[in-house]
Amino acid sequence: MWLRLRQIALVAAELSPAVDALTSVLGIEVCFNDPGVKTFGLENALMPVGSQFIEVVAPIEEGTAAGRYLERRGGDGGYMVITQCDDHDPRRVRVDALGVRQVFSFETPGEFRNMQLHPKDTGGAFFEIDEQQGPDAHNSDGPWEPAGHDWKRCQRLDTVDAIIAAELQADDPDALAARWGEIAEIPVTPDQRGRPSLRLQNAELRFVPCADGRPEGLAGLDIHAVNKERVLAAADSRGVPRTGDTVELVGMRIALI
Repeated sequence: MWLRLRQIALVAAELSPAVDALTSVLGIEVCFNDPGVKTFGLENALMPVGSQFIEVVAPIEEGTAAGRYLERRGGDGGYMVITQCDDHDPRRVRVDALGVRQVFSFETPGEFRNMQLHPKDTGGAFFEIDEQQGPDAHNSDGPWEPAGHDWKRCQRLDTVDAIIAAELQADDPDALAARWGEIAEIPVTPDQRGRPSLRLQNAELRFVPCADGRPEGLAGLDIHAVNKERVLAAADSRGVPRTGDTVELVGMRIALI
């Protein structure tokens, strides 16, 4: 039974500037805008990073959950960690057994099953566990319904090609790691610097202390750079804040590995 990091959702006050920053600096391209998110008072854009995705959502109405999240965290930043599993049923059983509430769930019969967990029960950020079904569903480069049915036409691999870690900050990172590990059924292990982490099939979830003046939340990504110099040059030309090989985009620390 495996779990992959398939998508990271960011939240921004305005969609266009956030998308422009990500595409210009990281050399990625928008593959899909989901009209369905309008139901939640949002607009969005998804961009492939290799076979994974960065999504940005932005509120277009007052009183949305995303808008309240922006206020709580003091601006643009991380929103959701979205994973892909190979069998949804035991994941649902596990979540129910732990008393973790679901904020939202849906199913496209024979194609996709979704389970978005309540952040008050997980801590850290929204944690989502989904299952893609149908032909080639379990291929690492396979279909992903939230990104539309033609996402590969926008797959660019010459600048960045994978999200290899997501970093969640918390006042008590050990406790947060233990909770996420309990839900994911993955043991907590220290990374090379001794920080608690969960090792998914294709990436790592890392848990660190709050250190940027912002509250608990999804704070950073490690992205594999095929052409690091190109990314850094693009960041510098736009005046993007950076420290060494870490750039700040849409309120996120993005380390180029």
